[in-house]
Amino acid sequence: MSRRPAPVVLPPSLRVGLGLMAAFAALLVAVLGIRYADEGGPGTVDTRIRAVVDGAGPSWRYVALALDASGEPVEAAALVVATVTGCLLLRRPRAAVFVVAGVGIAVGTTTLLKHLVGRTIHGGYLSYPSGHTAFATALALAVAMLATRRRGRDGLGPGTTAGTLLVLAAALVAGAAMGWAQVALGAHYPTDVLGGWCTALAVVPATAWLVDRMADVGRWKHR
Repeated sequence: MSRRPAPVVLPPSLRVGLGLMAAFAALLVAVLGIRYADEGGPGTVDTRIRAVVDGAGPSWRYVALALDASGEPVEAAALVVATVTGCLLLRRPRAAVFVVAGVGIAVGTTTLLKHLVGRTIHGGYLSYPSGHTAFATALALAVAMLATRRRGRDGLGPGTTAGTLLVLAAALVAGAAMGWAQVALGAHYPTDVLGGWCTALAVVPATAWLVDRMADVGRWKHR
């Protein structure tokens, strides 16, 4: 009796939509990177958005600090470990690999881009794109993709419009929340946040496809 293959993390029905999104996001990351390369100050859009964010009351700073803390190395690692543990308890090793790879590559890509673009804030800290925003978006996107895969019988499956919208909504909410915190705390310019968000949107679907591809190749080799 042949063993049942593990469910894919990027269903065929999501590949076109998320693929187009990833391509557009990658293009936007490149355009913003070229626009703000080697700069050390906010652009016009940054100034206008920061003026709105700075108008929030001081009590919101505690919320921003809590969100920011969730993206720090120790806390971020704990969130990833918790998510991976859940995948393993559900007997989804491929999903566990996807979460680690998707989040890790997204954050690693922002680190590389920071050195390539060279945009700075506060007199020398590399800022574009935002790694915190990329982390939050990547983790939310990965979890949402896996959730829609499991809930297919409830009408939220990966082949439905509701499933696709759930994935995009999760990425938007997580990215917007962490992005707001970064701007409110003065850690990043708004366009840094947009760059981090788009980096995750570009990397995570591509990572999902790669994980599925490598797993499928490995399965065929062992037959």
